[in-house]
Amino acid sequence: MSLPLSVDYAPMEADTAREIPSGPEWEYEPKWDGFRSLAFRDAGRIHIMSKSGQPLARYFPEITAALISLPAKKFVVDGELIVTHERTLDFDALLQRIHPAESRIKKLSEETPATFMLFDLLVNERGIDLTARVLDERRSELERFAEMYLDGQDRIRLSPRTRDFDVAKSWFKRMAGPLDGVIAKRVDRPYASGERNAMLKIKNLRTADCVVGGFRYGTKQRLVGSLLLGLYNDSGLLDHVGFTSGLAAAEKPALTKQLESLIEPPGFTGAAPGGPSKWSTERSGEWEPVAPKLVVEVQYDHFSGNRFRHGTKLLRWRPEKKPRDCKLSQVRKESESPLTLLS
Repeated sequence: MSLPLSVDYAPMEADTAREIPSGPEWEYEPKWDGFRSLAFRDAGRIHIMSKSGQPLARYFPEITAALISLPAKKFVVDGELIVTHERTLDFDALLQRIHPAESRIKKLSEETPATFMLFDLLVNERGIDLTARVLDERRSELERFAEMYLDGQDRIRLSPRTRDFDVAKSWFKRMAGPLDGVIAKRVDRPYASGERNAMLKIKNLRTADCVVGGFRYGTKQRLVGSLLLGLYNDSGLLDHVGFTSGLAAAEKPALTKQLESLIEPPGFTGAAPGGPSKWSTERSGEWEPVAPKLVVEVQYDHFSGNRFRHGTKLLRWRPEKKPRDCKLSQVRKESESPLTLLS
């Protein structure tokens, strides 16, 4: 490619913050729940690269086709690949797109097409490298680019932004759950390739009360390593929904004894650990079932596919909470779709 940036160019990274920063030096964007990607076009050649440097173009032929269809023949853009379903973001459907079979990829690209949300322009259609320019200038260039070339495009969209702190806070509140959080960027900084000094991510972290339906021993000692979490579904069955670890070392001996005294099959009466799914691991079947008597409050960022996508953080034990009150409904609260930001 004759572009000024190579396809292994590292995207700008985000540091983590607990609160949304305020001040005239900040602008705010939705934090989309997808695959961060850089897309490169040089005439008829397209490269889509993940944040980790993996090529993605073959998995998203509809995005490749959309990029090729743009009148601009040369550019590098930064954005997020997402899949939506009924006005919500569907990360599980996005994961399904990474498949070795070309026939499967083609089928899914038609059934669950992706959208590429653009939020930065690194090289414009004239082949000019914009990375040394501050975000304020790059964003103006991106909006000009979108106005000229994205009209009528369904698969490539311009991600919204705001300089209004109160608007960013309202996004965070109104769209908790469907929206991954908020990104804050310094408008007075150049594109910081591979660095975390110009962008912050503030995630929507929520809490849930869960039943301990089982546990796993740690790898080195016969002490509890993680708790398996359950929530009661609409049929009254206890579904396995994830795990929590990070238990204090000093508490593990006593907690192990307590859990061992409660060992009692089946542990989970609905979906159980070790079932056939993409969440399964080599250790999925190595767990001990316990009677559903203990309740913990955990902090989590995402719940999708009837699972906490990542490990949760144990906040506290809830001895006063009835296990039967720990229902799936608490993690399925309705909130406004972030796709309304595109209307």
